[in-house]
Amino acid sequence: MKALVTGATGFVGAAVARALIQEGWEVRALARKGSDRRNIQHLALAVAEGDLADRASLDRALTGCDALFHVAADYRLGAFDPKQLYQTNVEGTRSILEASRQAGVRRVVYTSSVATMGIPKDGTPGNEDTAVGVADMIGHYKRSKFLAEQVAREAALAGLSVVIVNPSTPIGPGDIKPTPTGQLVLDAAAGRMPAYVDTGLNVVHVDDVAAGHLLAFHRGRVGERYILGGQDLSLRDILVAIAGIVGRKPPSIRLPTGVVLPIAYVAEAFARATGRPGRITVEGVRMSRKRMFFSSDKARRELGYTWRPPIEALRDAIAWLRQQGLLSH
Repeated sequence: MKALVTGATGFVGAAVARALIQEGWEVRALARKGSDRRNIQHLALAVAEGDLADRASLDRALTGCDALFHVAADYRLGAFDPKQLYQTNVEGTRSILEASRQAGVRRVVYTSSVATMGIPKDGTPGNEDTAVGVADMIGHYKRSKFLAEQVAREAALAGLSVVIVNPSTPIGPGDIKPTPTGQLVLDAAAGRMPAYVDTGLNVVHVDDVAAGHLLAFHRGRVGERYILGGQDLSLRDILVAIAGIVGRKPPSIRLPTGVVLPIAYVAEAFARATGRPGRITVEGVRMSRKRMFFSSDKARRELGYTWRPPIEALRDAIAWLRQQGLLSH
């Protein structure tokens, strides 16, 4: 079996590529010219240079492939130019799904996000059936992923064998960018988070998310979406766990989002003036007003999906950060 993996140079995509290789697949990775390929340099795979905006390169990359794992996405909060988010996440998805149809790909696993999911007002975990619309999406990243998921669902209705997976908050080795979550882990481990807000995340090991992608290929129902998550934790609990791993004291100051929001506006203005993205964004603060808690029961029930305790994800992430020289011992 041969698979094309988009986003294989990134965090989740590299984990998916590793999982496929371990299962005996022949893997081809779509990578932009000049991209950072540290995550795949030691993997037994072929690289197809291309770009989601270049349809001809997608056609070439998909030749002979039985499966497409479309993991690539522009994951940025507070992007200076949101047009690129929509171009990559929405139009890029549309283009590669059409290329998959033309290439006769047997099945597509599309990587969405729990960012597209609704969160119940009563505080219970969200699931695949929680009502939500584009108007509920906070910020351009979430809107772009919501619209991209609609493109994938429309392709399934039109006859393409597409299964959608929605990772929650992946943590673990290989977050080279890093993602906003990876930056949070790094800052907390380095003692750069003196305070926190009262929010929560569903934490999952990136390798469990990757395993869930393969399960979705083998067992998922066409057009369905599956949350690939782990355990719900408050941000305070996450910071306490990280502090325990690195031997630091956890932050004890809890800030209301109403206090943090003006700081985020100032930080964004400074980031725009300097051209360097900051660690705090208005979009991120607005998202933190809700606890991002989700249930993976559907994936567990239909796919046989399982996940390890989140402390293992945090330990593996911190060990990797140390190996990369990003965190002192």
